[in-house]
Amino acid sequence: MREHTSIVRRLTRLAPLSILALAAGCQSAVLNPAGDVALQQRNLIYISTALMLLIIVPVMILTIVFAWRYRAGNKDATYDPHFDHSTSLELVIWSAPLLIIIALGALTWSSTHLLDPYRPLNRISATKAAKPTAPPLRVQVVSLDWKWLFIYPDLGIATVNELALPVDRQVRFDMTSSNMMNTFYAPTMAGMIYTMPGMRTTLHAVLNKPGDFEGMSANYSGAGFSYMRFRLRGMDQAGFERWVAGVKERGQPLVATDYLKLEEPSERVAPRFYGAVQPALFKRIVERCVTPNTPCMSEIMARDRAAGGGERHSMEAGAGMPSGGGSIPARGKPEGGLMQDADEIETVPNVTKPRQGQPPGPTDPKSGRNRDMSFLMPTAPGTPRAGRG
Repeated sequence: MREHTSIVRRLTRLAPLSILALAAGCQSAVLNPAGDVALQQRNLIYISTALMLLIIVPVMILTIVFAWRYRAGNKDATYDPHFDHSTSLELVIWSAPLLIIIALGALTWSSTHLLDPYRPLNRISATKAAKPTAPPLRVQVVSLDWKWLFIYPDLGIATVNELALPVDRQVRFDMTSSNMMNTFYAPTMAGMIYTMPGMRTTLHAVLNKPGDFEGMSANYSGAGFSYMRFRLRGMDQAGFERWVAGVKERGQPLVATDYLKLEEPSERVAPRFYGAVQPALFKRIVERCVTPNTPCMSEIMARDRAAGGGERHSMEAGAGMPSGGGSIPARGKPEGGLMQDADEIETVPNVTKPRQGQPPGPTDPKSGRNRDMSFLMPTAPGTPRAGRG
């Protein structure tokens, strides 16, 4: 009995160490957030892990305890070969996991809506509510091969692989991609959001601490993926204004021709700064018409509607799929049996097309030559291939 008690005590002491070992495997930036959204996401990790450990830790401990207590050499343990049911034991076995699943489900449902990236923030920090009248700082993000382009449309500047943000101010990111699907990930600020060509995704986030952090691509996108990282800088308002002024002074303008050069694949790109940005450049990137003489997606859809493409809800290119509208043009029903009613399909006799040349085998289904696969076997060069009968 003393040995049993000693083992239980040792396992109880080792349980916190196992939790710390699991936490050490996580990226340190995830567990050290600098923004309120990342802080809430970290808390979700803690709460979810604790709820799951309420089952995992006791099961692991009891597995060892039962194996030791009911070992063959322990003559004092109760031996009941006819045991088949215990109502109290079944109640514990099923009720505890069920309650934890209900708690995890409720937590997931509420946090999914609360931390929706398209939803504007209702607070800047745990102690500071967001002002509805305060406009967010807008940043347009483009994932390139293999670098990040950040456009500040309200400030008229752009940067490559460096993102500076004022602390305690809500930021709205509008994101797209030039070539392939990618993932924008700044773990100290918010979670991962996908960027896709021809579409626009949105993220609302905030930084609450000044400092230098790192962002990255979290979706494999080719040879330069490992170095597709950017510098994330948190500054106070005065420092951010000085940074903006410095970018405007030393940066060259970013126009369509410069963007097309920037769009070409390159690795390990040092930060670049542009003191001016061509108007509506981000919109043209989303609509995939930066190249001269290339029609934009909105123009193509407008021509389609004008040509009788059916009544569809108007939409801005890249904002998502239309909420309604038919996919069948209004000019008439397409041809083909799949689009016809049963009474419109004309039945015709089934006529087998005559075979050309020698048939693949004898017409007698029971003939053994129909099973002869020797003509498929490889032969040595110069050896005639077995014929087909």
